[in-house]
Amino acid sequence: MSSSKPIPLKEAQRRFRDLVKPLETQTVPVEQAVGRYLAVPLVANRTQPAADLSAMDGYAMREDDLAGPWRIVGESAAGHPFAGSLAPGEAVRISTGAFMPADAGAVLMQENATREGDKLKLAEADGPTARHIRRAGFDFAAEDSLLPQGIRVDPPQVALAIAAGHAQLRVHARPTIAILDSGDELAADPTAFALHQIPASNGAMLAAMAGPFAAKVQRLGPVRDEMDAMLAALHEAGDADVIVTSGGASVGDHDLVRPALAKWGATIDFWKIAIKPGKPLLLARKGSQIILGLPGNPVSSYVTAYLFLLPMLRRLSGAHAADPEPVTATLAEALPAIGDRDEFVRARLEMGRAVPLSQQDSSGLSALAKAQVLIHRPAGAGAASAGDLVRAFPLRNGGIA
Repeated sequence: MSSSKPIPLKEAQRRFRDLVKPLETQTVPVEQAVGRYLAVPLVANRTQPAADLSAMDGYAMREDDLAGPWRIVGESAAGHPFAGSLAPGEAVRISTGAFMPADAGAVLMQENATREGDKLKLAEADGPTARHIRRAGFDFAAEDSLLPQGIRVDPPQVALAIAAGHAQLRVHARPTIAILDSGDELAADPTAFALHQIPASNGAMLAAMAGPFAAKVQRLGPVRDEMDAMLAALHEAGDADVIVTSGGASVGDHDLVRPALAKWGATIDFWKIAIKPGKPLLLARKGSQIILGLPGNPVSSYVTAYLFLLPMLRRLSGAHAADPEPVTATLAEALPAIGDRDEFVRARLEMGRAVPLSQQDSSGLSALAKAQVLIHRPAGAGAASAGDLVRAFPLRNGGIA
């Protein structure tokens, strides 16, 4: 086991990056790839559009025949192209998205035209133009590289893949996860508990955060503060790719996660990091399994899951950019200087400014539920004033996105 001295945040993040590698790849139907990460670049199998198309409802005519009048000799509708050719003085009715006739080079918008039977003439000065044509391949061409490896497949990417001629995509497997609550003070039923107990909420919170990245989430516990109970829970987790514990990773007499992991055969990499909230964070391994021990206080558990569990799951799933992306925010009020730990201040957004919440206790769930960003204050930062620019992490969708 490494030294018990807390390690800096950046060092802990580096160790995670070195340890966590993407899982194996799978081929799945495009519609089932949502939320997954591409294992190979997406390359177009076809050209989009395959031919010149009209961008407007109107009339198509030759590019050297723009003055009119014209005789309408047919129609080109989406999915039903005009099969003939155009002579000077001829035009075809055309719909948005329909193929341009092979010898047509301009489109007259229908609101700028007057039609009587098969006779067509200009009604406005704005005449036929090539600007209303979507050229073949303007979106992409066959063999174009459309998306890089490691990008998340969301609804726009699904549409792009199908338009590019793909029925299946090569993606990384999603990890299986076991989440273990521990502590004699925890009650499984939030409607029935003794005065000395609290409802076990961390497991549900963590499962909700991990669920979008997981093939399976297994909930275990609450587990009693007994060695046999902890070992039984670890065995029940089986061969899950990731085991997440909540509580029991600190230094108290009843904190059994570390000794239980050692007895179970896991190797502990580190178990304290220099952040607030979230100091008692643990990283361990057993074979290919990764064990992440989170603090028991719910805010600490959430913040460390945001900073470490979600990036770990993204990286296992093949994400190219796995770490949360900060934004720059304007601080709404002063903050004091801090000590030798990075601090993450819960805050809400008001008129584009970050307003620190008055309650920053690591057990305060009501404040956490109101938070919209985490203001990151590096270790040793001096006092900050209202109007200063600060680094903040958005908590969109509970920090999942």
